[in-house]
Amino acid sequence: MPSPIITADQYREIFLNQHPIMDARAPIEFARGAFPNSTNLPLMLDEERESVGTCFKKLGQQAAIALGHSLVNGSIKQQRVEAWISYFKANPNAYLYCFRGGLRSQLTQQWLKEAGLEVPYVQGGYKAMRQYLMGVIETTPAQQPFLSLSGMTGSGKTDFLLLRKEAVDLEGIANHRGSSFGKNIDPQPTQINFENQLAIALLQHQSSAVDYLLLEDESFLIGRSALPQTFYNAMQTASVIVLEETDDARLERLRNEYVHKMHSGFCERFGPEAGFTAFSEYLLQGLGSISKRLGGKQHQELQDLIQQALDQQISTNDTSLHFNWINLLLHKYYDPMYQYQLQKKSERVLFKGSHQAVHEWLDSYQPQS
Repeated sequence: MPSPIITADQYREIFLNQHPIMDARAPIEFARGAFPNSTNLPLMLDEERESVGTCFKKLGQQAAIALGHSLVNGSIKQQRVEAWISYFKANPNAYLYCFRGGLRSQLTQQWLKEAGLEVPYVQGGYKAMRQYLMGVIETTPAQQPFLSLSGMTGSGKTDFLLLRKEAVDLEGIANHRGSSFGKNIDPQPTQINFENQLAIALLQHQSSAVDYLLLEDESFLIGRSALPQTFYNAMQTASVIVLEETDDARLERLRNEYVHKMHSGFCERFGPEAGFTAFSEYLLQGLGSISKRLGGKQHQELQDLIQQALDQQISTNDTSLHFNWINLLLHKYYDPMYQYQLQKKSERVLFKGSHQAVHEWLDSYQPQS
């Protein structure tokens, strides 16, 4: 009886249902890019894989297979098989895959079968599933109209999007808030993982049967995560709605995001003293990333205001002075840049309004076919 294989027509189900899958690739391959629903339990570790690969190039496949068996043998083999068995007992419906669905998948499947477990492997492996996800991103613009949510920094675009079933949160996927102070405590995903997670979010969005895709009006780069070019091009021609907010509300929101949340997060991660140091560095590095565009005088003024706010915060736990540099940054840097960019897309603007007004407008919006 042939061993079970998961074919390409089941890829969509794997990602939509977050089906558990065991990744038998080496750790270095997994670190470059993986799927959110995968767990790395390799057949070979990095050094072993490298040795087998070198042998394959010099002596051919049979010699490489023989070397692989000699490297993963005895107690090493037993430990890996036991780790696989533990995984599949915890995830009895899981599948396994390697890079191309070739020898590593088949050998892993064989060893599991010898241990009494029949586990399907994914045909085409990581490479084919990755190509499938990239195809989802490439074809999405042709399948659904895009609608772009714009608004000044601090207007609450992400909070708004999270309330809409039509939305995909690009900043959430990139783990970055999309501004010079947008860095989060945890690192951003690799570019490959960003694309994989974006594709899965798009699949989930398409399965919800909404008429259009609502996205925040983003730059090509969200932190270090680059939007795929075809997808980004479609965003640049999308109709635009503009979220309007009062200056006071924007200032309060940004103080909460840049100061309260980040300070709390750093202190939770590193402790009060080291956390405050890391928080201070985050603010000054964020400012430093736009120093050339600010100019020396403006940069120095903002840096002094940040330092004054930090000094007051550490001595009295009062964060009110942070309003000073945030307000100056908005009116001297972010707002003029936003107005310039919005002017260039003015012909595409369909509606402007408050959070409530935009929600009400979207509730009755029907995209043109």
